Amino acid sequence: MTEPAPLLTYIKKLIKTSGPLPVWRYMQLCLTHPEHGYYIARDPLGREGDFVTSPEVSQMFGELLGLWAASVWRMMGSPDPLRLIELGPGRGTLMADALRALRVLPPMYESLSVHMVEINPVLVEKQMAALSDAPNIEWHTSLDQVPQGPAIILANEYFDVLPVHQMVRRDGGWHERVVDIDGSGQLVFGVSAEPTPRFDVLLPPLVRAAPVGAIFEWRPDAEMMSIATRVRDNGGAALIIDYGHVRSDAGDTFQAISRHSFADPLKYPGRVDVTAHVDFEALARAAEDVGARVHGPVPQGEFLRRLGIEARAVNLMAKATPELSDDIATALKRLTEGGRGGMGSMFKVIGVSDPSLSVLVGLSDQAHGGGIRTP
Repeated sequence: MTEPAPLLTYIKKLIKTSGPLPVWRYMQLCLTHPEHGYYIARDPLGREGDFVTSPEVSQMFGELLGLWAASVWRMMGSPDPLRLIELGPGRGTLMADALRALRVLPPMYESLSVHMVEINPVLVEKQMAALSDAPNIEWHTSLDQVPQGPAIILANEYFDVLPVHQMVRRDGGWHERVVDIDGSGQLVFGVSAEPTPRFDVLLPPLVRAAPVGAIFEWRPDAEMMSIATRVRDNGGAALIIDYGHVRSDAGDTFQAISRHSFADPLKYPGRVDVTAHVDFEALARAAEDVGARVHGPVPQGEFLRRLGIEARAVNLMAKATPELSDDIATALKRLTEGGRGGMGSMFKVIGVSDPSLSVLVGLSDQAHGGGIRTP
């Protein structure tokens, strides 16, 4: 990427006319600017893209989430119709695999009304191709557009790209972190001149004790509250899978990914994926605040093992060529184990349901927390 990003010119002009941009606003422009936003007009997934998600690693991921949905449907009393909703569904791979698994349960499969919430027209086309034989399927640009009714909601790597606020602790309080222009015309991080009044009042204890210079990230609760309110009022559950930490703490996780490697988040706005880790304690708190029930979180590897991914892998390998069998074993390791390249520890899974669902398979109602965020 040697040519200047078109969005860079726009952002610099905006800063010169209106002042420094809060990090959340910069992130929002990078991802969803109507013309140059990263998620508006491209397919970022796969080996030829910038990153790979769990559904792209192996069919086992989507299949097991489909079977998880089936168990929840039974717990709900087998409602008909059931809205099966996916937020940020990528290429449609997860939903295609989930629906294939659900075909073995005709009563549920025939009750489904499938809803895909997606803002990227390029990905919508790929989803339509992947789900060409899916029953009763509709596309929407927001969850609010999905008709009310009993629902199961899937959200894999959805929250990490929602704009994040960054606050920096100074002697006089917490200041919003901003994006500005330095003397050489380059984008740089800075802080707002004045502290945010009374910002520390509702901070978690660990953050309140953070030293000068610490950075704290937070996202508005509206998205989580919307999901939790829907399942609370209509019946059902949501399954949220993302990378992040289980306890609210200070730390800077704002980052950019390009071609499967880390990149400078300020250098090519609109051309690289910018994300920040998800605070699962904050998600749980927001869901409970509206009266929903929270299950977990647990590490992705533990969740998938509880659902039977190891048995599924053995079954697939028994019918595969030696080469394909090796690929299945590699995918299993990547989805469930930690370490370099592993997704099993960094990714967490949390469930949110209406209060009548006391247990969700693969998860638990144990208290949130227990993990410390790594900056």
